[in-house]
Amino acid sequence: MSRKPSPVPAARPVYSFVIPLFNEEAVLPILLHRMDRLLEKLDGPAEVIFVDDGSKDTCGIVAAGRAKDDPRYRYIALSRNFGHQIAITAGMDAAVGDAVIIMDADLQDPPEVCLDLIDRWKDGYEIVYAQRLSRKGETALKLWTAKMFYRALRKLTAVDIPQNVGDFRLVDRRALDAFRAMPERDRFVRGMFGWMGFRQTAVPFHRLARAAGETKYGWKKMLRLALDGIVGFSDLPLRVALWMGVAVSFAALGYGAFVLALALFGSGTGLASGWASMIVVLSLIGGMNLIMTGVVGLYVGRIHNEVKQRPLYVVGRTEGFQHAAAVPEVGITGRGRIPVTDRRKIAS
Repeated sequence: MSRKPSPVPAARPVYSFVIPLFNEEAVLPILLHRMDRLLEKLDGPAEVIFVDDGSKDTCGIVAAGRAKDDPRYRYIALSRNFGHQIAITAGMDAAVGDAVIIMDADLQDPPEVCLDLIDRWKDGYEIVYAQRLSRKGETALKLWTAKMFYRALRKLTAVDIPQNVGDFRLVDRRALDAFRAMPERDRFVRGMFGWMGFRQTAVPFHRLARAAGETKYGWKKMLRLALDGIVGFSDLPLRVALWMGVAVSFAALGYGAFVLALALFGSGTGLASGWASMIVVLSLIGGMNLIMTGVVGLYVGRIHNEVKQRPLYVVGRTEGFQHAAAVPEVGITGRGRIPVTDRRKIAS
């Protein structure tokens, strides 16, 4: 049974909600129900943009169906899985609201907290982030590693990235336009917002356990995100590699002077019996070289990724944008774009 469409909004949305999806069929019906209730409480027109990041289950079908029937909803399907940070970037590119709210689909970010974010935005803040007071359903190891990562990141970089803050936040249109002018490929979105400045404040909340389904953000993805954050906002690993190289070089020179003195003034037996220590030193130097080469390689790899100038993402399909009062320009130079067929549909 199809849902009865709501009246088409006469004005451009004041609020845009960006929600990435990746195999969230178990939680999507609950999310849609709670989003409907939230939209009814808002003081202005709103749009909800679902970004399907290459899902293999039926959540894309459900989200596209809602976007087709309800003019408050939009659906963007990326051509493959590009990753969480790229998916929310695609949604922000398509958003036309004055305030854009980014949240996850698993309901660990409660939609009702958005009302508090909006209140602080009306107080004049341009970026309002949700700060976790507690995190239910997560292991002690994950909580500890997250705490250590943010503590290390604050020491390694000059960017003020608050602890216990994810991507759940409200962004004013002016701040969002500044964000969209940042074209880097390897993205750490919360760090990018921290780097931008603007007037920012926090709204505390208790993060809940997943409403249904399993987490899609495993240790591999978490480590990749941590690496993007450190390499993308700090050159300290390069400087550490430099000073480690200097230290090893001076140690090698000192050891060489010792061996030479032993050969000139000693009995010479130490040279014959010192092969074990020589092997240890050579292994240490070789290992240090590999570490330093790897650190430099990380930065060179990111430079290579940037100079290729490929789009951040490729849009495979859209739905619901024909209802939009203002047609979004999805992307700037180097960004993904709405397919031409969909633009013709919107124009008609």
